[in-house]
Amino acid sequence: STPRVPVMPPSCHPRVAMRVPAGPLSLLLALSLLSPRGSAGGSCPPRCVCASNLLSCSQANLSAVPAPLPRFTAVLDLSHNNVTRLRADWAPARLPHLHALLLSHNGLAFVSTEAFTHVPRLRHLDLSSNRLRTLDENLFSDLGELEVLLLYNNEIATVDRTAFENLGRLRKLYLGQNRIARFPLELLREGTRLPQLALLDLSANRLRAVPAGELQALPAWLRDRLYLHNNPLACDCLLFQLLDRGHRRHLSAVVDFQDELRCVLPGAPAPIKILALAGQQPLNCSKAREAVLEAHLGDSVTLGCDSRWQGVRSRHWVTPGGERVLGDGGNGSVVLLANGSLQLRALRPEDAGTYACWVAGPLLNETLYVELLVHNFTLHGPHDTLNTAYTTLVGCILSVVLVLIYLYLTPCRCCCCRGTEKPPAPRDDSINSSVLSTTPNHAAGTREPCGSHIPSSAGTGQNGRFKGGGTPPLPARQGPKAQRKVSDPDSVSSVFSDTPIVV
Repeated sequence: STPRVPVMPPSCHPRVAMRVPAGPLSLLLALSLLSPRGSAGGSCPPRCVCASNLLSCSQANLSAVPAPLPRFTAVLDLSHNNVTRLRADWAPARLPHLHALLLSHNGLAFVSTEAFTHVPRLRHLDLSSNRLRTLDENLFSDLGELEVLLLYNNEIATVDRTAFENLGRLRKLYLGQNRIARFPLELLREGTRLPQLALLDLSANRLRAVPAGELQALPAWLRDRLYLHNNPLACDCLLFQLLDRGHRRHLSAVVDFQDELRCVLPGAPAPIKILALAGQQPLNCSKAREAVLEAHLGDSVTLGCDSRWQGVRSRHWVTPGGERVLGDGGNGSVVLLANGSLQLRALRPEDAGTYACWVAGPLLNETLYVELLVHNFTLHGPHDTLNTAYTTLVGCILSVVLVLIYLYLTPCRCCCCRGTEKPPAPRDDSINSSVLSTTPNHAAGTREPCGSHIPSSAGTGQNGRFKGGGTPPLPARQGPKAQRKVSDPDSVSSVFSDTPIVV
């Protein structure tokens, strides 16, 4: 018969109070199971407890990461030690299975930008309750599969916007209880840096202002977990309306911490509740209407279903007339889009009203309401009238300007302003001159000032007639076809002369 080990009472020998088969191999197996090194055997580092692929080195008074670490390690707990610096060589070999690293309560003040090169599969990183002061450029860029990052209760004052580069799977980021005065919230607005982020804790920092308008444009499932309480925020009506909408939507970040959401008014002795700013001087903030959309006849609009549940697939719309919309309807005028939004085309007056979006969430159902106002005129009508009036006004102004240019800026026609004179017509054409013209002809190449008359001695002209114009003597003719350059009262052009024509 097989000998059996006597069973002792549990109070006497707790570690051997069990029935095991006799024999050297069986005894060695039993002792290895009871060893504090666990299944890892001799590969478990000193002062650590190993259980399967979990290594617990917490409260072991370590000043550095123990080495060597088993290659199969999946969870490494180094919390509550004295590891003040995490260098690039803390893991000299690649740890392909490590998905959780706990380094809280170590007095950690330095983390190398290459510290996570050998742990690319890390999904949970706890650096909370340390002495970190800055998050340097590309600090976590090697952690492409990281989902949870705990950095609360540090001394962080500066956050580089590239510190979270390549964190496409990050879902939760805890930065509360630090000294952050400005966080790059553009990482949320762009939607490409942290596309899956569902929780951002910025509570108990030193934020004085946040872009409330940009935060309102974020999806509700992210605003539901955006914690801003216990910050010295400056009171602002946009901030009040942002939180007031969140309170009416029962967003957790507002409802659960509404007493800690306070702001500072200039001259006020103490911070006041942000949700109490409605109608209070000196801001006198008014409550904003929730989801009100305005449009015109013939326009196309899209009604968004801004649910606080992420990744919802089951939803439908109900029109103001009580019609349930599940797909295309109204001959293509009402379309349910793939993202849950409702698109209305070629708006009519009867399309105005309150639309309801019903969402089946993972925990609770949610109903959202969007009020649509349809103005009873087309968007282009008033603008066409304005354009016509504007064109008429511009035409009148141009007409006045042209008249003024014509009156005041045209070339002077008096004899004293002309720069060059057109040679007078030949004598042969003098008979075509005006019978009432009194303007004397001048010799070519000579000019006389206006109104200047050269006096000449009175004398009798041809046939004893008096020449009263003071006409200068005629130049000598130099040929049979020479022309007279100066008019003469005795010429054939004078219609009042009784002297016969002289050829």
